[in-house]
Amino acid sequence: MSDFSYQNLTPDLILDAIESIGVYPESGLLPLNSYENRVYQFRSDDAKRYVVKFYRPNRWSDEQIKEEHAFSFELAESEVPVVSPIKRDNTSLFEHQGYRFALFPSVGGRQFEMDNLDQLEVLGRYIGRLHSVSKKYDFKHRPNVDTDSFLKQASQDILASECLPQTLHLAFSTVLEQVVKKTEEKFTVNDTIRLHGDCHAGNILWSQEQLMIVDLDDCRQGPAIQDLWMMLNGDRQNQALQLDTLLGGYEEFSDLDMTQLQLIEPLRAMRMIHYMGWLAKRWQDPAFPRNFSWFSTDKYWEQQILALKEQLAALDEPALTIYP
Repeated sequence: MSDFSYQNLTPDLILDAIESIGVYPESGLLPLNSYENRVYQFRSDDAKRYVVKFYRPNRWSDEQIKEEHAFSFELAESEVPVVSPIKRDNTSLFEHQGYRFALFPSVGGRQFEMDNLDQLEVLGRYIGRLHSVSKKYDFKHRPNVDTDSFLKQASQDILASECLPQTLHLAFSTVLEQVVKKTEEKFTVNDTIRLHGDCHAGNILWSQEQLMIVDLDDCRQGPAIQDLWMMLNGDRQNQALQLDTLLGGYEEFSDLDMTQLQLIEPLRAMRMIHYMGWLAKRWQDPAFPRNFSWFSTDKYWEQQILALKEQLAALDEPALTIYP
């Protein structure tokens, strides 16, 4: 099955897949905001709400998906509030007509407020609890946070993309090469753990008066700071205050090697480039031109040239520090 065969994922097939594991929807299927996978919310005949996720073909192996699920079960058993898939007959990964899928309880809630220091401290405790569990052993099948996939492969996908205007190709590729080179020089990792991997505000919810961590689809092996730095925003003074608040909660449950603070800007550069590479790689999926039409505009690429130049300067700045 090709990477871009979601057009075969019809509503009838989705319903048949769900019913094949003994769950019977009584409502319609509500598409949720997901582009990498296809995700739908529904209510079943037992009056419960569920979310079904159909995994993108050929992205993860069965072993990688099962390891993601096992990680979520391990965290839940340790009372870390994560949304884990539902098991049927002792399995959580199902297959129907070539599509692999998983079923989750539907969790409502309000979005995490990044500028709320009280919430940030609570999140620090939760990530600290998550990392205290994840340090017990390493992933065997999940990928690493590394420069090969986040920089080199992503750069190849970007530069080969038809969306990059020829008139801007030289200017963009020149600054891209400089950022990649400097990031590779600065991204030195001595210790890695199992990570959420994509811990941003959109994957954190306030539900039933507690934070709930969702979407472990990008869990990887990498430096602990990867699960913290995306919560920092604004100028350096604001980021220092936010980091101090996060770590105030985090270090109640887990220790952070403070030398990893020097990885924040390299990780930011890697995320910027990886995001562009992701869009370029997925462009054949009809959902991407439809929802990210700006990716093929001159204005977007002009903005990215400027953003990469700014990031190149940020890579030369001293590492962020917390208040004494």
